[in-house]
Amino acid sequence: MLPDTPVRRIVVADAQVPFVVGGAELHVRTLIDQLRHRGYEVDRVAVPFKPYPKSELLAQAAAWRLLDLSTSNAQPIDLVIATRFPSYFVRHPRKVAWIIHQHRAAYELCGTPYSDFEHTEADVGLRRRLIELDRRVLDECRRVFANAQNTARRLEKFNGVTAQPLYHPPPLAERLHDGEYGDYVLVVGRLEAVKRADLAIRAMRHVPPPLRLIVVGDGSQRHLAEQAATEAGVADRVVFAGSPARDALVDLYAGALAVVYAPFDEDYGYVTLEAFLSGKPVVTATDSGGTLEFVRDGENGFICIPKPDAIGAAVARLAADRSLARRLGERGRTRAAQITWDGVVEQLVG
Repeated sequence: MLPDTPVRRIVVADAQVPFVVGGAELHVRTLIDQLRHRGYEVDRVAVPFKPYPKSELLAQAAAWRLLDLSTSNAQPIDLVIATRFPSYFVRHPRKVAWIIHQHRAAYELCGTPYSDFEHTEADVGLRRRLIELDRRVLDECRRVFANAQNTARRLEKFNGVTAQPLYHPPPLAERLHDGEYGDYVLVVGRLEAVKRADLAIRAMRHVPPPLRLIVVGDGSQRHLAEQAATEAGVADRVVFAGSPARDALVDLYAGALAVVYAPFDEDYGYVTLEAFLSGKPVVTATDSGGTLEFVRDGENGFICIPKPDAIGAAVARLAADRSLARRLGERGRTRAAQITWDGVVEQLVG
């Protein structure tokens, strides 16, 4: 294949965790839609991914390495866009990586309560091997992009790979709209430990009624989130809404007073931009990673230490001054509206 062959047929490579739909899955779906909208012939190639036991991680990478996607049905595939570990192990002469994240437990989460990697000989060796293999296969790529500056910093720090951040709108961007600043704050995201929904739940103890908290999302830690509400004595003011349809989620954003989004070291975080596009301020934490690339303390939201009382105080301030919530939310919407898909597609395909 000649280097300057025009790009017509594109494969987006994705590592799919069965029955899980989160930010990474929506990222891939929206990318495919945007490429098709611009006239490209696009398909998705996915291999099921299971991150446990750790001893299987190298086998997961090897499964992708066995795949040669240079042709399909005797026709050339002009470009492969790989997204997250281990999809970028795929073989193709014209491969671009747009990294959502690597295997986070072996990288920035290592040494935190959110990782299953320990300081044992086996885990240290496996981690070192994964980092070296990632560097090697990413060096094969024509270009390496990241979904945010936070992700790009990790690639530089751990792998010595330079990546260009490419910000993109969230999947709900075209549907989101503002509304009243209602009697609830919103938490959106998978109920997993690293997303820290419990911070917002426990913060409600420091927020005067009748303000409620609506938690959107599901996951393996839902029982712990419900337990946190009971322990904090706020179970009567916390609603677990599960995973509503898109239109219902749009309505929930529109009617919220604010959005609390305080994960640990997030890659990018659609929720921040979805809140802003709905005209809502965002309350986040000093260690929340990618959210800090958009939230400005006192300008379009509040940045707090990751403690329930600090987050609760920020929410209570917004509840006491809804004109403040509106002003912050409007500034957030101006910031989020600057992010479009046009430049993203041009960079990936160019």
